[in-house]
Amino acid sequence: KVGLISGICMIVGTIIGSGIFVSPKSVLASVGAVGPCLTIWAACGILATLGALCFAELGTMITKSGGEYPYLMEAFGPIPAFLFSWTSLLVTKPSSFAIICLSFAEYASAPFYPGCEPPQVVIKCLAAAAIVIITIVNSLSVKLGSYLQNFLTATKLIIVTIIVISGIVLLAQGKTENFKDSFKDSKISVSSVGLAFYNGLWAYDGWNQLNYITEELKNPYRNLPLSIIIGIPLVTVCYVLINISYFTVMTSTELLQSQAVAVTFGDRVLYPASWIVPLFVAFSTIGSANGTCFTTGRLVYVAGREGHMLKVLSYISVKHLTPAPAIIFYGAVAIIYIIPGDINTLINYFSFAVWIFYGLTILALIVMRFTRKELRRPIRIPIIIPVIVTIASILLVLAPIISAPELAYLYCVLFILSGLIVYVLFVHFKFNWPQKISKPITMHLQMLLEVVP
Repeated sequence: KVGLISGICMIVGTIIGSGIFVSPKSVLASVGAVGPCLTIWAACGILATLGALCFAELGTMITKSGGEYPYLMEAFGPIPAFLFSWTSLLVTKPSSFAIICLSFAEYASAPFYPGCEPPQVVIKCLAAAAIVIITIVNSLSVKLGSYLQNFLTATKLIIVTIIVISGIVLLAQGKTENFKDSFKDSKISVSSVGLAFYNGLWAYDGWNQLNYITEELKNPYRNLPLSIIIGIPLVTVCYVLINISYFTVMTSTELLQSQAVAVTFGDRVLYPASWIVPLFVAFSTIGSANGTCFTTGRLVYVAGREGHMLKVLSYISVKHLTPAPAIIFYGAVAIIYIIPGDINTLINYFSFAVWIFYGLTILALIVMRFTRKELRRPIRIPIIIPVIVTIASILLVLAPIISAPELAYLYCVLFILSGLIVYVLFVHFKFNWPQKISKPITMHLQMLLEVVP
């Protein structure tokens, strides 16, 4: 039941979330000057568009929901697909949900603590409350979830428009001093550019969201590529203009010192109506979290359907026809991530894991050009595009390890590989004792949640 307009809303609504209000600081901190900072924002948009076009070919060739999962399954077999769902369920998706809700909490609590940082306890409780509410809404109704998405997309376009127009007006008034010598003092190295790309691409994350709900799109052959070609360049233009607006008001140093960039912008430009900014940013981040929750529920559901996850996760609600157990599970894991969560660490951890699988999925597209020639491809992109994206993802995975090795990356790789043990024990050999333990649990959860296969 998802048409073209809803498809574009889903892309724009999921991408423009907390990223553009959290990442400008980190991107600038990595490269140190205005010029390279704006260049990286544009480059991230181009990379996201190329990646999404590869996903459009995959999505129209294999029309199954569940994002990367069915493509890895077709190209490389069950093990990489299982490792993807294992990592997504327990690392990338919940940590992404947690980052977005933490950003929401920071912006929502900022106005109540003028001039100082809100206490961590307040931020974490607010973030947990947001996760619970979004989980409940998406478990109750698909329609309610998508209506909420369309409404919140409209609110975030309002705040983006306010920031962009304010910036254009200020530029027209001659506020260009922060753009003079814009490449002076820049710190350009493989590692700094890699980390800047991580933070920039985090703000674009969600470019592949429509592939999670391919089965629910009307006329996917037309609407999937169209949504991508309209949606992502639209977001790129918005992002570059928003960053230009920030720099018309703040110098690089002021932007790096700001607690919440958009709030500082609002205080300087929109006073006395500056309360509009944190309010709309809060709406925007909630919209992004809602989109992520809506699509990820489908991934858990597809993995459960293939027998790669607990059976009960692939069940749907009798009354509401939503994958309720999958969504509730996802919300519960996200709350665990909030407890120790610090936004920047979570972003680096998340980006590292997620680009390993983006690279593998796009490699799958190249592999299937040779191994699965018989598959119908309604959209066929030039082979050079997936090659560029694959090389970019290899660089993105290797850059931070080589330049600034941290234990977090090693833990991440070990966690992904630990999925192999789970796969061998529970999926490949299908031991009897886990079945005996899980049967009564599944039955009780079915009665409690009113769900069926």
